Amino acid sequence: MGFFRKILTVAAVLLAGTGAFAQGGGVKEVEGSFLRPLQKRDTALIADQFIYGFTLKNVAEGTGFMLPDLSKGIRDSVDVVSPWMVDTVKTIKAGKKSRLYEIEAGFVVTAFDEGDFDLPPLAVRRTLPGDLVDTLVFNPQTLSVKGFQIDTTTYRIHDLKGQIRYPLTFKEILPWLLAFYAVAILVILAVCLIMMRKKASEGPVSREPAHIVALRKLDKYRGNRLWAPDKQKSFYSGITDILREYIVARFGVDAVEMTTAEIFSALEKAGEPDASLRDEARALFERADLVKFAKYVADDGDNASALPVAVRFVTSTYRTEEAGEEPENVL
Repeated sequence: MGFFRKILTVAAVLLAGTGAFAQGGGVKEVEGSFLRPLQKRDTALIADQFIYGFTLKNVAEGTGFMLPDLSKGIRDSVDVVSPWMVDTVKTIKAGKKSRLYEIEAGFVVTAFDEGDFDLPPLAVRRTLPGDLVDTLVFNPQTLSVKGFQIDTTTYRIHDLKGQIRYPLTFKEILPWLLAFYAVAILVILAVCLIMMRKKASEGPVSREPAHIVALRKLDKYRGNRLWAPDKQKSFYSGITDILREYIVARFGVDAVEMTTAEIFSALEKAGEPDASLRDEARALFERADLVKFAKYVADDGDNASALPVAVRFVTSTYRTEEAGEEPENVL
């Protein structure tokens, strides 16, 4: 059992404390000390660590021990790395109620010099059941530490070198390339799937003629419910925006991005529609600009004529895609 696991609490082993031992009681020289290397190799090198301790068998239940003090070390050139550690190795039943124990106790030492170091014997004060006291002296061990062999005839001191950087190979880069391409393919597939779903949700693209679309939208502004002063801005903006979209589709003029003056200047250059219809639509747009930007309040007569002017502009300028097609009359 290793020394570095948790120390077990056993009735047979009671540490009475550490410190100098009191005189008195019998002294017994016993075998059982050990010096075990923590590094598993054939030769002990400088700074290697060892467990120096003892093994004691057939310890009666109720026995107490006082271990040597390690605070001042054990000898020159040998350092104590850890304090005493006690462990119960084996438990043996000696009767119905009594037991015997095999215990191990030790501490870790190391040396930073080369040579053979005679370790002091381990003297342990033992208190037996019945208050009988004696001292156990375990045989000492020798710590032999070897140094590094250096060929002084060829040895030269060199500067410290930086970390070696090896060039990347294609085999090392390949997994990253495959991962990149896999992620790219997944992203492309995800985008395509989203676009397909969006297109499917939008339904088929409307192929209705521009004048049909415009007249259907204008039909929503029928009646005088939007003539109130606080709603006129929405009323005139809606009608003129529909006419702007119709002008784009019918005449190819970018009316959505143009001012009123620019729109009708472009229509006049195109030569259509006729002057009277163009002037009527211009008046509607200019009134809408006053309502939207100058806080102008149109009267009921102007409001009542707004929608018929817009419808007349569409129905008088539409171009049928099939012979005999008639525009819808929303009024």
